[in-house]
Amino acid sequence: MNAQPRVINPSRAAQRTARSRLYYRWYVPYLFLLPGLLFYVVWTVYPLAYQLYISFFNWKIMPGQVSQFIGLSNYQKAFADPIFWMTLRNTVIYALVTVAGQMILGLAIAVMVHRVVIGKRVFRAIYYLPVVTSWVVVSFLFQYLFSASASGLVNFILHDVLHVIAKPISWMANANTAWIVIDALGIWKGVGWAMVIFLAALQGIPVELYEAAAIDGAGEWKQLRYLTLPLIRRTTVFVLVALMIGGFQVFISVLLITGGAPLHRTDVALSYMFNQAFGQLNFGYGAALSYILAVIIVLVSFMQMRLFNRPSQNVEY
Repeated sequence: MNAQPRVINPSRAAQRTARSRLYYRWYVPYLFLLPGLLFYVVWTVYPLAYQLYISFFNWKIMPGQVSQFIGLSNYQKAFADPIFWMTLRNTVIYALVTVAGQMILGLAIAVMVHRVVIGKRVFRAIYYLPVVTSWVVVSFLFQYLFSASASGLVNFILHDVLHVIAKPISWMANANTAWIVIDALGIWKGVGWAMVIFLAALQGIPVELYEAAAIDGAGEWKQLRYLTLPLIRRTTVFVLVALMIGGFQVFISVLLITGGAPLHRTDVALSYMFNQAFGQLNFGYGAALSYILAVIIVLVSFMQMRLFNRPSQNVEY
């Protein structure tokens, strides 16, 4: 008896072929990701893990010296170190002052630039210019502007032009006035970045919503309060978290303008950490301080997102 020929469904055969190709090529995206992943592991994950390992030792960098394992002693020392807590307090105050200034000024400038019809790109570039300047250059620039001598621009304006001070102020000699310089630099440096992010969010709001609000009798202030701010809420949270992380990482301006003087009163967490690791060669203690600061930054960012990233409620004008 002759066997019946096997009939192959073309559609099923094509499906099996496609599945086989998909099965044999599932690894292709990972091959493209592998080089970047290797660089990330070598330059980020490994240093972080090795830094955590160092934090449990009295680490010796000199050849021939033995690094002694001391467990959590570096962390216990940090929690009992009054200078570290003072620098951490300075860091928190700096972050609060500069973040508030950057967000308020950045939003105000973004609203004004958004309403400009001619030259919007020019104004956006001008306000963003401080962001791309070098921290080293602008730190020395602000140090010159706030020079203690009468030749400093700020003292010249206050003393010779406005006559509001009797003699030139030694801005860097006192911690309170030195923080004015550091905070002013931090705000000036970051306003442009906040402005660009807020401006992008404002450009995504439909014009019809403002027209409807104006018809309902809402003025400029009510439109900003009840329409603009709720619609850019997620952008505001993003800017807040990003700027707060940057505020906790302040380092170069403090190191170059005051160096932590006088008596660590203008030191921040990173500058104190840098001095312990590379000034005192206490690398284990410096590594412990860095991980304590990292945990604080993660907790602060998480609380900010939970607190501010809540659904907004409908509000009547």
